[in-house]
Amino acid sequence: MTASAELDERRPAVLIGLIGEGVTPSLTPPMHESEGARHGMHYVYRTIDLAPHEGTTESLRALLASARRLGFNGLNITHPVKQAIIPLLDELSDSARAVGAVNTVVFTDAGTIGHNTDVTGFAAALKDAFGDEELRRVVLFGAGGAGSAVATALAQHPIGELVLIDQVRERAEALADQARALTRTSVRAADVDELRALIADTDLIVNATPVGMAAHPGTPFDTAPLPAGIRVADIVYRPADTALLRAARARGIRTMSGLGMAMHQAADAFEIFTGERADRHAMLADLDDLVAAEAARTSILTPATQAPEREAPERGEHS
Repeated sequence: MTASAELDERRPAVLIGLIGEGVTPSLTPPMHESEGARHGMHYVYRTIDLAPHEGTTESLRALLASARRLGFNGLNITHPVKQAIIPLLDELSDSARAVGAVNTVVFTDAGTIGHNTDVTGFAAALKDAFGDEELRRVVLFGAGGAGSAVATALAQHPIGELVLIDQVRERAEALADQARALTRTSVRAADVDELRALIADTDLIVNATPVGMAAHPGTPFDTAPLPAGIRVADIVYRPADTALLRAARARGIRTMSGLGMAMHQAADAFEIFTGERADRHAMLADLDDLVAAEAARTSILTPATQAPEREAPERGEHS
């Protein structure tokens, strides 16, 4: 055996999978594999695309057992099984327990541990974009799966008041109850038609709906009332430059795209899987390139303005 072959054999091998519906086009595998290569790893990331009937408890139990038997180090979990996977795990991290959903599972000698890096990913992206300063009022638009992770992260940020708005008022109320249990911050739900009055005295508004994605173009709400001093964040990252962000920037408003959250949640998962510190600057550059290349391949053209969608589906996935 040559010296180079011996050296190659000593490179750590990592096998990761992504379980969910419609995950084949995900940008997560190349992002993880590129970071693994920077660490000198044999890093292989595979998608496991579920058919609609495969999201059952028995199917997930079989998948977990098979993945462990085949030597997977861990799994990312996305729509629609982030909640369904929980009863099958041995332990949950604080973030997963708080949000009631898991997007990262690591296999250990002691068993399976579930994490939620959407929570930590949004928190890190928010700090990168706007720092740690206290925010008087934050309005979160969208209380589905993604909104739940964002609300959990916001509940840990210094905020005077957190207001949750959703097309389904009951969903906003339920998330408000969940977030209220995590913080001393004032948390309440509001109706969509209250948004115009609320944002007049709001420091930050966050879009956690799918509106703005290539499949759901437009803005989630009317951007005309946005005041000059507000900040706007969007968790959509495909495309990264959404109609909402473009409208805000055109008026000199500070913005945060979904790229930061997508990168940080992937970097957090990478660190959980490998125990190695991720190069977040490099991962963000990789993701930026991947999104741009995807847009060029598919000739995605997002209209600058479009009426907001009223009943966009809440997928709550960020992979």
